[in-house]
Amino acid sequence: MELAFIPSPSSGVLHLGPIPLRGYAFCIIIGVFVAVWLGNKRWVARGGRPGTVADIAVWAVPFGLVGGRLYHVITDYQLYFSEGRDWVDAFKIWEGGLGIWGAIAFGAVGAWIGARRRGVPMPAYADAVAPGIALAQAIGRWGNWFNQELYGKATDLPWAVEITSSADGRVPGTYHPTFLYESLWCIGVALLVIWADRRFNLGHGRAFALYVAAYCAGRFWIEYMRVDDAHHILGLRLNNWTALFVFLLAVVYMVLSARMRPGREAVVEPGAESLDGDAGDEAKGDTDADAKDSKHSKDSEDAGDDKDAGDDGTVADEKSVKDVKDGADSAKKG
Repeated sequence: MELAFIPSPSSGVLHLGPIPLRGYAFCIIIGVFVAVWLGNKRWVARGGRPGTVADIAVWAVPFGLVGGRLYHVITDYQLYFSEGRDWVDAFKIWEGGLGIWGAIAFGAVGAWIGARRRGVPMPAYADAVAPGIALAQAIGRWGNWFNQELYGKATDLPWAVEITSSADGRVPGTYHPTFLYESLWCIGVALLVIWADRRFNLGHGRAFALYVAAYCAGRFWIEYMRVDDAHHILGLRLNNWTALFVFLLAVVYMVLSARMRPGREAVVEPGAESLDGDAGDEAKGDTDADAKDSKHSKDSEDAGDDKDAGDDGTVADEKSVKDVKDGADSAKKG
């Protein structure tokens, strides 16, 4: 008897008049905003200028969407180009289907273009946005829940997700919510990168490499649980092999980078530090001026005190002379 489960939405689309509002698209958009917001905070904390992350994201996000869709269409081409399928569906990104591997690869190309235009080092930018990308993935995975897709094997666990749709070969029932597992894993990856970056002062792309390695480790076992159609190589799903290969690349990069370029970049955005320095000089000048005015005021007060003391002393001396003179006159009369 099923005591509890995660219900799936009856529809992944809400219609605001003639305008369709798709849950999948909302999750992607919200994830992008969170990634840019957190990336900007980390970038400014590293010494960069506010707004730089968003300017580069203007290049990275479109490239990432195109790359993610291309990876999905190429690796699951049978969904769009086999008999009975309509190839036009390959362009319907709102129906789901973004491969994170293609999104990160193409997004990195777009970010490189944007970073080059702004004159900032790409590794430093990647380190700043790494936790935000993980959180964006965590949010974006809920788009799969709206579309009732990418679930795992059948289960009667209390946190199982209920699939009610029978489209595209789905069998209604309760399954492992792999979208939820990956969402929670990505939140953990974001927290891990933030902690490690503070603890070990990561730089030169190593925070980003840590994000990649940690994500791949989780994606490997989560991918193994999924039951949707996928290409297999030597008994493993294609994405399992991709996760393993990318994990090894990330680890090798971290090791070599730590040996060749230890520490963290002193400057992440040319010109930003000079602006901070100018502001500091102005503040210092104001402080010195205040100190000078304070000293001048103190000297004036001291001078005033001395004058008062001098006046009092003169009056006292005149009184003493008068007393002596009066005493002499009295003695003479006596």
